[in-house]
This record gives sequence, structure tokens and C-alpha cells, in this order.
Amino acid sequence: MTIREFKMPDVGEGLTEAEILKWFVQPGDTVTDGQVVCEVETAKAAVELPIPFDGVVHALLFEEGTTVDVGQVIISVQTGPAGEEAAAAEVPATVTAPAAAPAPAQAEEPAAAARQPVLVGYGVSQASTKRRPRKAAGDVAAQNGTAAPAVVPAQPAAAQLVAAAAQNGTAAPAAAGAARALAKPPVRKLAKDLGIDLATVVPTGDGGVVTREDVHAAAAAAIAPQVAAPAAAAPAPVQAPAEVAPQAAPAQAGRETRIPVKGVRKVTAQAMVGSAFTAPHVTEFITFDVTRTMKLVQELKEDPDLAGLRINPLLLIAKAVLVAIRRNPDVNASWDEAAQEIVLKHYVNLGIAAATPRGLIVPNIKDAHAKTLRELSESLSDLVATARDGKTSPADMQNGTLTLTNVGVFGVDTGTPILNPGESAILAVGAIKLQPWVHKGKVKPRQVTTLALSFDHRLIDGELGSRFLADIAAVLEHPRRLVTWA
Repeated sequence: MTIREFKMPDVGEGLTEAEILKWFVQPGDTVTDGQVVCEVETAKAAVELPIPFDGVVHALLFEEGTTVDVGQVIISVQTGPAGEEAAAAEVPATVTAPAAAPAPAQAEEPAAAARQPVLVGYGVSQASTKRRPRKAAGDVAAQNGTAAPAVVPAQPAAAQLVAAAAQNGTAAPAAAGAARALAKPPVRKLAKDLGIDLATVVPTGDGGVVTREDVHAAAAAAIAPQVAAPAAAAPAPVQAPAEVAPQAAPAQAGRETRIPVKGVRKVTAQAMVGSAFTAPHVTEFITFDVTRTMKLVQELKEDPDLAGLRINPLLLIAKAVLVAIRRNPDVNASWDEAAQEIVLKHYVNLGIAAATPRGLIVPNIKDAHAKTLRELSESLSDLVATARDGKTSPADMQNGTLTLTNVGVFGVDTGTPILNPGESAILAVGAIKLQPWVHKGKVKPRQVTTLALSFDHRLIDGELGSRFLADIAAVLEHPRRLVTWA
């Protein structure tokens, strides 16, 4: 039998850790080369990890929700021709606490073969790969100095534990003297979240395994009113409400919620602080009439040549930005601090800020400057769908040159956005609203919006930034310029 270990890889550029979001396999499952075994969240995105070899899962070394350093072993797989046979006899590998010392009356077991650590920090389990038989209630009673109750030989293990507990006045699992509670990693995580000690849970699963239902039952019992009982076996009457000791008001515990800052939110916070205090920001605003652009959006939606495409104002705004960059190419640059150089980019990787359940991310459309309107629409749709599903890869968020952020979808008129690190500018698109506007010498209701352009003043001076912003507005005010200026 050969045990191969799969370590947490560096799924992005320079990442040092990742959080395990979900396991797709359990100990004993057969895996094949290239099969996705888990999903992890890095500082940039959620990524699925495939296993690079065939075999049978031997152990999951970390629970879901654990942050693991790059290079640490996260799963071990039994490979070789004996893998399937070994998996059948192997106890499901679970994350366990150190085993308690055996009782004096317990018989010594033969020395077991060396085992791999099931969790860093807990050491190596020396238990046999076969489960120990559960003790009968009489054995437990003998160890605790009480008379052994009569036990029907066919009595289930769970019932034996309850009977032993009744004789000794202790929790069933503790009375049973088991070395460790048997449970799968998700069940252990559930118990941890609910504050339940697995050693106090009566198992009902096959072979004495603790199930999710067992944990929920223990949690319900823990929060139920505790009623004092006399030494006799007869139950005591329930106390009147006035006799129950007052409890602390639970409202105090709910006044604050602490959310660990990790993953995408952590790196976003660090990036924004670094950007705000590194690049000298300047923000300019322009408010203008986009009625003609909104009419063009409606016409494009009805165009049979564009059937099936996602046509919206953001698509034409993105196209207007690309036209304005072509007219003002110096805005498409970055600052090389080490070399003290301005790096002009002859390509546009257009970033689109996207709000996701895991936080703000900014994937970008590679070589957006070379795309047709149809291709740009398809790229925008794919980008948004991937971001919402949490499947954006780190590569999709690297090497951006300029970003769009659409705050108008939240009903916001404008803002002062912070630059995405390494980029020259970011354009905030405000809400498009029907407002009174002077059009052809008369006040009329028109569709009006406000754009806010923040830029790095080391790269873009006031004149260049103003011309760039004015060109974007000019295209959107008269969208025929998408053709005449292209």
C-alpha cells in the first residue's frame, strides 16, 4: 500500500494561503487523475482543485472552513493495486482529538501499523484500522463499581450505552470508555459550530458513528430546561417557572457580530489601502444627456443580427471608453516604481468591478480594444456570470489596465472610486435618470447621468484626464461617434 499526499498548491501568483470551502470527496471514495476533490478560496478567487493521481481517499487532513498555508498536505490518497481492498477495511479517516488513556481493566491491543497524521497538531493515531467492539453495559458498570444490569444480547450498541449511563449517572459515551468518537469531518464541524462535545453524544449510526441527527439532538437537549432529579429512579416534577434560576439575557450576545477578514475581502482591503496611499488620486465629474444612447440600446435589442446578446447601457459605455482610449492613448499606462518609468500599454484589459457574495472583485476583459460589439457583449456576459458563480480565476483578475464600476445599478448618482492597484484610471458610472434638461433651447425631460473618473496623477495630468473624460461623454451623448471616431 502506498499513501500519496496532495499539498495545497499556489493557485495564483504569489498566494500564501487558501481556505477550504467544500470537500467533494470523503475517506473511502475512489478518485481519478484530474477529478476535482475540493473548492478553495484564495485571496483572489474561489478555485476548484483536481487531484493529480488515481486511488482511494485515505484521509482529509483539514475541515471545511479551515485556512491552510500553501505547501501543506490537505488530503492523502491510497494508491496501488491494493488500494480498493484496503479502503474496504479502513476506518473513515476523521479529524479527531487525542485519544484518552485506556481504563486499567481494558485489555491491551496488538501494536498497530504506523498511521499517517489525520490533522496537523493532533499527532499520529496509533489505533488499529479496525474498530474496537463496544463494551457491554456490564463491563462498564464493573469498571465504575456498580452492579451490572441485565442486558439482552441483541440490544443495540446505543441502547447499551444509555443503560450503562443510567446505572452510573454519567453520559453514555463517557461511560462506554471509548477512545474517541467516530464521526465524519462535516459532522465534527457541525458539532464544533454548535458547541457540542462529541464525547457526550449518543451515536446511532452504523458501527457507532455519530450522525448529524445525533448532534442536532444533543444540541436540542442542551438548550432545553434542565430539571433536577432525586437519587431515586422516579422523575421529579417539573419546577414552576418562578423556581427556575434567572438566566442572563441573550440579547447582549447578539449586539455585535464579528466577521473574520479573509480571502477576497482581506486582499481587497489591503489593495485599497495600498492604492489610496500610493497613487495620488484625482477625480473629475461630468453630467450629460444620454437620451440618444438609451434609444440606441433599445434599437440594438430589437436588431435580429444581435439576437441572444446581452445589450445594456454598460456595453455602450465600455465601447465609448475604448474609443476614448484610442483618441487618448497616454491614459492607458502604468507606473513602474522600481524602474521609475511610465509603461504605456498598447492593449486594453478592461476591468469590470463586480460585487459577489465573497466581496468585490475586478476581472477584466483581455484585449478588449480588439473586440467587436458582439464579442464585447459576449465577454461581458461571461465575465458577469462567472463572477456571480464565484468561479472567476486569478488569471482573469491580473494585468488590468483600466476599470469600469457601475454604481448606478444601486441608484447612486456618482462617487469617487479608488484605483485598482497597478491601473491608471477607474470610471464610475452613475444612475441614468429622467431629469429636466435644456435641449435645443427648451427645457425637456431627458435621460441624464454623471460619470466620475479617478486617475493616477503621476500618469495622467489634468488636461489629459479632462480630455479623456470629455471624449467618453461626447460619444455617449452622440453615439454616432462610435462609428465616426472609431
